[in-house]
Parts: sequence; C-alpha cells; structure tokens
Amino acid sequence: MIVWTVANQKGGVGKTTTVITLAGILARRGKKVLVLDTDPHSSLTSCFGFDSDDLEHTLFDLFLSDSITKELVKSIIIDTSVSNIKLMAGSLALATLDQTLGQRQSQAGLILKKSLAAINDEFDCAIVDCPPVLGVMMVNALAASSSIIVPTQTEFLALKGLERMMKTFEILRGTKARPLRYLIVPTMFDRRTRASNQTLESIKEAYGDVVWRDVIPIDTRFRDCSELHVPAPIKFPYSKGCLAYEKLLNDLLKVEGQTK
Repeated sequence: MIVWTVANQKGGVGKTTTVITLAGILARRGKKVLVLDTDPHSSLTSCFGFDSDDLEHTLFDLFLSDSITKELVKSIIIDTSVSNIKLMAGSLALATLDQTLGQRQSQAGLILKKSLAAINDEFDCAIVDCPPVLGVMMVNALAASSSIIVPTQTEFLALKGLERMMKTFEILRGTKARPLRYLIVPTMFDRRTRASNQTLESIKEAYGDVVWRDVIPIDTRFRDCSELHVPAPIKFPYSKGCLAYEKLLNDLLKVEGQTK
C-alpha cells in the first residue's frame, strides 16, 4: 500500500482538496483508497458528509489503545458514499492528544504507521490529511508516509508556512532511517494576477527540483463539490483543476514505480 501525507504548516493552502481529489481520481481508476483525517477541525470528514460528533469511532481511538490490532483499525474505518473510498474520521479530541498522551508521547509517533501496516493488504493507497501545526498528529503522518505532498498556495503569505515546513523536514531528515521524499505543489494558481506569478517564481527559485513541474489552478468546482460531499473527479472529472490533479497523480505514481 502506498501512503502519502499531505502537509503544510499553514491552513487554507489546499491540503484537504488535494487529499479528496487524488482519492477521487484513484477511486475512478478502480483503486481502493483510505483517507485519514488527522486534523481536529475534521474538514476532510465534513467533505464526505459526516459530523465527527455523531460518529461512534474516530481516529482518536487509535491513540487511546494499548495495542494496535487489525480488528481495532478496521473498526474505525467507515464507508463513504463514493465507491472505493473509505475514511478514518477526525475529531476535535485530536487537539488534546499532545496533552492526553503525556509521558507516552515519545512512543506515540509511530501509531499511524503501525495502524496502516496492520491493514496493508486492504487498500492500494492511503492518503493522510494533516493539521497545519507540528505536533503528535503531523509527526505520525510524516513517519507513516512514503512521500509527502506539500500544497502551497501561490500567494505571499503562504511562503512563511512553506519555510516552516522545510525546517521541519530538515529536523526529521536527521531522525529518519530512510531518505525523506517530498514534493511542493503550487495550488490556487491564478495566472491573471501578478501576485500568483511572482509567488510561483519565488517558490521555484527557492526550492528548485522539489517543486512540481505544473500548478493546480483555481477551480470553483472544488468548492461546489465540498458542498455536495463528493470528490470533484466524481462529479466534474474534466474540470481544469481535476485535470491538473490527474497530472500530479501520474507523476506521483511514477515516483512510486507504478503507472496509472
């Protein structure tokens, strides 16, 4: 199972949109996809039409358990309205984890990795949506992933969040046994504005080869589909935003040694 984490230490840059859109394209291709909502705001959970307060089990349950078993992990996974996409829902309780775990926190960084390993044969791909803060949830998500996708809005305020994310990678690079693989993906690009074009150039100049070769354009279909609780590729597969994510997905799969 491929595991991708979508992360950036700034909100509003397109993380949840990236997760749900990539999942939608994979599902249309017949792949079995698990999406994980590690953000206490639970935007990904809401995008699929669920209220985390109404759910019997959420991802928070994994961190309360003394042991990770396949049965436990499967009990937390719920069906969505989209064929081939299943969800581990987020909850507000995730915001308390850093305090809740206390002295256990040093052993808690691999809980997601162990959980996904327990269901490795159940899915083709797992995609993790991260909160915009560095804490136990982001550490878990980064540790579990084979590649990290860093959506970055093409506007100047987003550059500071990107800088923080790169510093986090520098710290993690010294602690991981295997190389850290990540890709910066420019999002919400509007070629009509000077700000978008200048920010894109700044990102390319600063980070070079780790910046994706293309951009994700602004597309109102993403907003429309979040209100409909369905991934945009299911409803509007040929919208300009979805076609851009198709290119991104193909590039990600090539890195993983797979084809579409």
